Amino acid sequence: MNHQLATNELKNPIERIVIFAIAVLLAIILASLTIRQFQVADPYVKSVLSLTGDQFQGSAIFQMNCAGCHISVADSQVGPNLHRVSDRKSEFELIRQVTSGRTPPMPQFQPNPQEMADLLKYLEQI
Repeated sequence: MNHQLATNELKNPIERIVIFAIAVLLAIILASLTIRQFQVADPYVKSVLSLTGDQFQGSAIFQMNCAGCHISVADSQVGPNLHRVSDRKSEFELIRQVTSGRTPPMPQFQPNPQEMADLLKYLEQI
């Protein structure tokens, strides 16, 4: 009988930990879904994501506005290497990064929705 009591006491803390872990996981999933919904609700983002980008136009936009900082020249570069950036960041994160300039010294860049769609298409290819 003492053995059974000890086993039940052990299960209680373990059950509590499992229930807590499940609750945290569900909260994270719910928060992620909610954030994604708000992101896609942004009219600019919605407009960009509804368009088909052109890789060649995106390359021209990149060369004019981004390459000066994001292409390695003589082993020096201001901005990070963007090779495979679309594997590391979502389309929404890329749009926000470009339009906000939130990481100094990156300037704010305000492309129209089609230009942004073109730039996203190009970034998928590099």
